[in-house]
This record gives sequence, C-alpha cells and structure tokens, in this order.
Amino acid sequence: MEDLHTARLLLRRWTTADADVDFLFDLYSRWEVQRFIGRWPRVSTERAEAVQRAARYARLDEPVHGIWAVSDLVTGRLHGTLLLKELPESGPVEPLAPSGETEIGWHLHPDAWGHGYATEAAGRVLEHAFAHGLERVLAVTHPDNTASQRVAGRIGMSAQGVTGRYYNTTCALFRADRPDGSARPDG
Repeated sequence: MEDLHTARLLLRRWTTADADVDFLFDLYSRWEVQRFIGRWPRVSTERAEAVQRAARYARLDEPVHGIWAVSDLVTGRLHGTLLLKELPESGPVEPLAPSGETEIGWHLHPDAWGHGYATEAAGRVLEHAFAHGLERVLAVTHPDNTASQRVAGRIGMSAQGVTGRYYNTTCALFRADRPDGSARPDG
C-alpha cells in the first residue's frame, strides 16, 4: 500500500504506535462519528478495540485497496481514516461474502469536519483506484448521512438510489466510473 499525497494531506499506512491507537480510540468512541457506521452503530468503549483495529489496518498490504490514516502534510496531525476495500454483499451468513465491488469510505474526526479534508482525501484515493485499473468504485452511506453524500457528489460520484444489497442494511448508493469511459455498460 503506497502513501498518497494531496496539497494539504498525507494518506499513509496506519501503525500500532500509541499516537495512532489513541487517535483511533478517540475517533471511534464518538457517537457523532459512529452513528452512521454499520447496521447497528456502537461506539468503542475499550482502548483494546483500537489496538486491534490499528493492528488490522497496519497489516493491510495490497497494491490498490487500503485503509489510510489521513494526516496534515505539514503538522502530521491526524484527521481520520480513508478506505478503499472490498464491499461485502448482504446475505444470511457472517462474515458477509465479497460482492466483487470496491467501496470508498471516510471517517473523519469532528475537529476535521468542514475543512474539505474528506473531499480532498477521497478524491485522491479515487484517482489512485482508477490509476490502478479499477473500472468503478461505489460508496454506501446511511440514508440520513447527508454530509457523506455531499462528499460523494463533490468527488464526482453519482447517486444511484437506495439499496439493501450491501452490509445487510439499507444504504444510499453512489457510483464513480473510470473517467476514460472504459467501465462495462452492464455494471
């Protein structure tokens, strides 16, 4: 997984260092962050959850997919998480089976909201996805998460309506096709 840069941001691999773990615990222990994540949102209550999450994120080593720490390019201050990963299809068996689709998503700290960081980071990861051969990328949001839906629109994703196809829940679906128009018409 390669580091990615924008004018203001560094998107890098997560580590198991205390600073990364502490940030992840702070981020995912906030209801305002978690309320739209997952079928049954819940906040982290134990630092051990953040230790496990950091270790899982740090182990990821794929050329296209990844989960990046979004940090300030100058100060190094962490702002959140940007992910590009296999999107799980709804189904009766946990863990859910892969759908064959790639999902882009972002979880930013409330202190980072309103500064354009999600749009900047997500736009860069979308460029990365297409540069590495993906034909399309999807985003799914809670139907009430209008802030994330605006980010999806700002990075060029088009609204596809509401679906129950992923995560065993109802989601607003967004799609971006590779700009050169090479996406298959059937998809």
